[in-house]
Amino acid sequence: MRELSWLKGSITPIVTPFQKDQVDYDTYAKLIDWQIVNGGHGVLVNGTTAEPSVLSVEERNRLVDVAIEAAQGRVPVLAATGSQSHAETVALTEHADKAGVDGMLVVTPYYIRPPQRGLVEYYVDIGRRTDKPLLIYHIPGRAAVNMELATVKAIRERVPNLVGMKHAVNDMGFVTHMLDAFGDDWRVFVGLEELSFPMLAVGACGLMNAVGNLAPRKVADLVEAVERNDYATARKLHFALFELNQSVFYDTNPIPIKYMMKRMGLLRENDHRLPMMPATRELEARLDGVLDRAGLI
Repeated sequence: MRELSWLKGSITPIVTPFQKDQVDYDTYAKLIDWQIVNGGHGVLVNGTTAEPSVLSVEERNRLVDVAIEAAQGRVPVLAATGSQSHAETVALTEHADKAGVDGMLVVTPYYIRPPQRGLVEYYVDIGRRTDKPLLIYHIPGRAAVNMELATVKAIRERVPNLVGMKHAVNDMGFVTHMLDAFGDDWRVFVGLEELSFPMLAVGACGLMNAVGNLAPRKVADLVEAVERNDYATARKLHFALFELNQSVFYDTNPIPIKYMMKRMGLLRENDHRLPMMPATRELEARLDGVLDRAGLI
């Protein structure tokens, strides 16, 4: 496995700003810069928080280009290049590879519910199209498919650049099983906000959490505290972030995140594309309280 000491920390899945149903690339570039200036260790383009399923392939590819230009090599830029369509995943992966991303995250194909043997062949095919570090995105709650450890092993045996997984499911045991099977170099990124500290303590190398859009420095501090074995500080940060982490799921992500970013002045509007919708008035009031108690407004 290649040297991967850089692939760690808080790598934030940046939201996609819209203005009148069009992607606002200028604001997106500003969000990338704000993220880096305020302590984020890296950025993820087109993650779940970016609402990629309502974007075209062309829009997703342009967001990758904008992120790379805005980051200017200051932090790693990873691209989520998965889709429910194999052809779209190929197109997204090949563009990200040529654009110069540092690594890629490929979600298990959603809705179709493929068999485990299909997942193996799918990732083998995608892995052969790039030599960049590749991560599996395991999110059964959204994708409706659960990846088994034997499947990950089978993929890894045939894809030398498969280096880890973003694990977004409440299954701490699976993290231990993976690290036991593949060793400490296997990169596990936490995808569920509330499990950030517990999974890091077990051996995850970083976080890919929506809350990084709101409080990048505090999320980065949590990772750094665990990395230096300062578990007392990490535990305090875990509870300091707890309500913010919960608020992500007061409605479908990123509805709460986008409203809170608007209140913080990071977005002009908390626009979405159908079938997603902005926060209701009741949710806005609830989120205002979260932001106030977190000291973000």
